[in-house]
Amino acid sequence: MITSIELGDFLAHSDTKLEFDNGVTVFVGHNGAGKSSIIDAITFALFGQHTRKSNKGLIKRGANQGYSKVNFSVNGKSFEAVRKIDSKGTLSAKFTEIVGDEKIEIAAGERKQFGESMTQEVEKAIGLDFEKLKVASIVQQGELNAIINAKPKEFKELLNAIIGIDKLDVASESMKTVNKEFRESIRSRIGYDDTHIDILSRELEKYQNEIKESEPQKIQLENKQKQLQSEVEELRKKVETEAPKIDKLNQLEARKRELIEYAKEAIHEIQQEISENERKIRDCEGCFEYASLKEDLESKIQKVEQAVEETLKKIQEMKSQTASLREKQSLATKLQLKDNKCPVCDSDVEKLNPLFQEEHLKQELKTLQDQIILKEKEHQMYNQKRNEFSEKLQSARDAEATLRAHSISSKEELDKIQEEVKIKKENIQKIPSTNNSNLIEISQIDSHAKTIFENISQLESETKGFDEQEFINLKKSVNEKQMKLSNIDQQIGAILEKISKGVEQIKIFENAISELKVVKEYVTNLDDIQNNVFSRDGPVATSLRSWALNAISAKASEYLALLNTKIQRIQLTEKTRDISIICNSKSEELDLESLSGGEKVSVALSLRLGMANLLGGSNLNLMILDEPTTHLDAERKKSLVSVLSQLSNISNSETPMQFIIITHDAEIFEDSTVEQIYKFESSEQGSRVTLLN
Repeated sequence: MITSIELGDFLAHSDTKLEFDNGVTVFVGHNGAGKSSIIDAITFALFGQHTRKSNKGLIKRGANQGYSKVNFSVNGKSFEAVRKIDSKGTLSAKFTEIVGDEKIEIAAGERKQFGESMTQEVEKAIGLDFEKLKVASIVQQGELNAIINAKPKEFKELLNAIIGIDKLDVASESMKTVNKEFRESIRSRIGYDDTHIDILSRELEKYQNEIKESEPQKIQLENKQKQLQSEVEELRKKVETEAPKIDKLNQLEARKRELIEYAKEAIHEIQQEISENERKIRDCEGCFEYASLKEDLESKIQKVEQAVEETLKKIQEMKSQTASLREKQSLATKLQLKDNKCPVCDSDVEKLNPLFQEEHLKQELKTLQDQIILKEKEHQMYNQKRNEFSEKLQSARDAEATLRAHSISSKEELDKIQEEVKIKKENIQKIPSTNNSNLIEISQIDSHAKTIFENISQLESETKGFDEQEFINLKKSVNEKQMKLSNIDQQIGAILEKISKGVEQIKIFENAISELKVVKEYVTNLDDIQNNVFSRDGPVATSLRSWALNAISAKASEYLALLNTKIQRIQLTEKTRDISIICNSKSEELDLESLSGGEKVSVALSLRLGMANLLGGSNLNLMILDEPTTHLDAERKKSLVSVLSQLSNISNSETPMQFIIITHDAEIFEDSTVEQIYKFESSEQGSRVTLLN
């Protein structure tokens, strides 16, 4: 049972401490006073869960953090569970066992990476998780009488939820998913699933028939193939025998063309040689006469050049004398005797030196000029002679160079070339025209032409009697038969591939069918499990409901006996899809509608306790009734208080129960025998809780 609850800045509570004992504890107060917050405090401390929107919403407004601490005892052991939340949303938690004055830590928070979970440890201690606690121990507003006011089908759904049969739907869907995923895995692995067995069987039969039909076709084609191979082999041998003759014919034509081309080239070379020699003769003709004058002309040119130099020197000397006389003539015009006196020294002079006589100097100048003219004519004559000799010398040198260029050293050599040209011209006249009709004559050109003609004669001998058209027809026949043979090979290949594929597919289908039959048996077993075990209307669910109905009925009847009503026994029965509630007194069956309000509350409470017992592995033996008087009239509220007053009898039984009643109707408990009542009030500081008795 819960022994105490402590809240610090938790929802509306700034600092609240509640002490509990066996029996009934009532929370009274107006709506919003913080009564229902105790439920959130219990579930948050134990499981970290609550009915609010977020963890931060648990912190009292204006505070930085809040906490909830719950102390409880089970099976003679005392425990403490506390959880804290700060404004950042950070959670901390600790679950400890209290031994004397010492607290031994069991778990801290949800450190699952260390294999530690406080929630799991709390669940182990009390035997319930959060969801089961809500069903077994917490009756929300308006739900107390809902259990007997519900329609039979709705009651059945409630029972299914309590004993977990609704989870069979989840399990059933899981089985469907398992079946689907299993089929998908099989389909992914082998390409098919158990629904394809009939299709695969038909495919298997189809491939077996195809192989059966293909075998005779294969044998027929193989026989035809052997016959064609024999024919092709024989024709190929003939082709191999005759094929070299085609090459020889080609060689024969090539050799004929070679001989003709060689003859043309030989004639052309001879003609070029004749033309070259004729040009050589023309170039060298008369060169020997010119070349023989070279030395004489060189000697003459040397003498003429010497004469040219001498005359030029003489002309230069006479021109110098002329210039000197002119200077003297200029002076003589100034040196005239006057009265036979020297114009210079005024001495007596009978006559002037001829060198200073103007007339004499004039005569001397004329004589020199005539001599210069004669020398210039002589110089010109020598220049002309030198040019003539130079031209002749150049001709002689050109003639000598021409002879040297043509490698002609004597007149006899030139005469010999002329004779050879004459002979070659005569030989060309004898060569016939170059065509295939006169190859014998052409072969007489030289030894090489003769060798080519001998090769031609040999090839003609080796290809004699060969018909090229017949050979072409033979090759055509080989190709045609080869194409037929290739076509047959393709047909045989296609049939072999078809047979091979068929054999492979047969093996695949046989293996698949064999494996899928096992799969089908397995899936059938899974379907049977789904229908019989996990179906909510299957034998397992029906048996569970039957057992649960009997267990709840028996336990509810025990609780009714403690509540001192005329009802002695409650029996829950299942009919088709409905569950009905049958109440019996000592002597008769009672209709629910005939029961008083207090009796109905007793039945509802007994059924709730019976259901809680069924769920329970619960070691808390706790039940919270939140606003059980909601929607009840005054008479039924009075009846409920009467029933609740008797709950101490249950709490003092062999399996003591602890009840927490939350209500805003404080006045209904004024004359009750309930031991412990806490009054909740709202204030500016938050909820204020006072123990009334």
